[in-house]
Amino acid sequence: MTPAQTDAFFATLRAANPQPETELAYTNVFELLAAVLLSAQATDVSVNKATRSLFALAPTPARMLALGVDGVEAHIRTIGLYRTKARHLVETCRILIERHGGHVPRDRAALEALPGVGRKTANVVLNVAFGEPTMAVDTHIFRVANRTGLAPGKTPLAVEQGLLAAIPPGYLVDAHHWLILHGRYICQARQPRCGACQVRAQCAFEPKTAAR
Repeated sequence: MTPAQTDAFFATLRAANPQPETELAYTNVFELLAAVLLSAQATDVSVNKATRSLFALAPTPARMLALGVDGVEAHIRTIGLYRTKARHLVETCRILIERHGGHVPRDRAALEALPGVGRKTANVVLNVAFGEPTMAVDTHIFRVANRTGLAPGKTPLAVEQGLLAAIPPGYLVDAHHWLILHGRYICQARQPRCGACQVRAQCAFEPKTAAR
C-alpha cells in the first residue's frame, strides 16, 4: 500500500467513525487493565458479561486483592483459562499496591512486568488509558495488515513495527481501534465482507467472490 493509499485508507475510516473506542467495558484505568488481561483468547462480549459483577465488587486493586483467587474465579468462570487469569489478576493487584501505590503505571516495562501482561496488553493500556500512539496487534489487526497490504509481516511484532512506520502520525492514536473494528466486523477471517468495505479501493486483497 502506497503512502497515498494509506492516508486515504485511514481518512475513510476516520470519516466513518471519528471517535473510535474499545468495546471492553471499564470505568477506570485499573478496570481497563483487568479487562484486557482477561480478554486473551476471549471475546469482548464474554469479558464484559463477566466483569459486570466483578467490577461492581472490586473496582480497585485493593478490593480485587481482597476477593482473592477463589473470589475472582467465581465471577469469570465463563471466560477461557479463567483459573490462570484469576491468579494473574490477583498477583497483578498485589504488585500494583506494593510497587505502584495502587495505580496502573504509565510505563511499558512496568506494565509488562505484571503477571499475564504482555506487549499487546501493555500497548492497549498505553493507547486507551494514556493516549499514546501504540499499536496492539491482535488477530484482527494482524489479518487486516497482511490482507490489505497495509503492513505485511510474519509476526505480530513485525506487523506492529510496520504499522507504526506506515500510518501517518495524525491517525496513529486511533488506528488501533479502527483496525480492530474493521477486522471484527468487515474484514473477517473466514469470509471478508468486501462488498460492504469502505476501504476496498485501497486494499490489495482480491477475493474470488465479494461477500456482502
